[in-house]
Amino acid sequence: MNPITLKLQAEPLVRMALQEDITSEDVSTASVMPHPARGQVHLIAKQDGVICGLDVFALAFELLDPTAEVHATVAEGDEVTCGQELAVVEADVRALLSAERVALNYLQRMSGIATYTRHMAALFAGTRTRLVDTRKTTPNMRVFEKEAVRVGGAGNHRYNLSDGVMLKDNHIDAAGGITQAVAAARAHAPFVRKVEVEVENLDMVREAVEAGADIIMLDNMDHETMRQAMAIIDGRAEVEVSGNVTAQNAAALVDLGVDIVSSGALTHSAPILDLSLKHLRVLEEGER
Repeated sequence: MNPITLKLQAEPLVRMALQEDITSEDVSTASVMPHPARGQVHLIAKQDGVICGLDVFALAFELLDPTAEVHATVAEGDEVTCGQELAVVEADVRALLSAERVALNYLQRMSGIATYTRHMAALFAGTRTRLVDTRKTTPNMRVFEKEAVRVGGAGNHRYNLSDGVMLKDNHIDAAGGITQAVAAARAHAPFVRKVEVEVENLDMVREAVEAGADIIMLDNMDHETMRQAMAIIDGRAEVEVSGNVTAQNAAALVDLGVDIVSSGALTHSAPILDLSLKHLRVLEEGER
């Protein structure tokens, strides 16, 4: 993760996660380790997958102990195997114990998304179609989840509502139709913003083309209808396909030749990658 992004976006969220886990004190750790002591613990993969989130993992320990060090033997985006040692974390034992769950939660979640994304992105390798995510992210986890998608080999759709114009069914209803919605967007949005329109049938496709949409999203259409939509659009707009796209059905979209396939499953349905911190030990004086 970019150091500036890590500092500005991630650090306050990781701090909040630690505060959620430690409201007054870590009673267990305070009981067994009342005084400072340097220690180390090993990060072990319990599944095959793609590692992602090492900087965020390290940050959780650093917020409790600024002298914490993570000595990783793998890099961001590397494929790892079950049983592989990925890193050794060295810090005050109290920080190791208190930050363990928060650090692992971030690393497991991000690595799970990167793993799922890597698998789905491979289905589009060598084609013109780009796989991207959506805004279907866990609240206050977007910066982490979208980074994991990127590390996994896919792209990011708009980050938030300020990034671009996407006119969905309710926007179109509010404006009174696609033509009116696109005209209103052109009049209001900065000229550097593209206008995307979500369509559900071929009549809407025709109207979106005539209205001058930059991107037309084919939402939850069957394969034959999407093929007809592509013929209607005929290169006059970029084409995005969306709607219940998962690793199980994404390959069927390759032959359409669309520009973009967006999948909420990348962030809302990816399982975690099982990781563990094991073999904690207090360091002797000469090892510190």
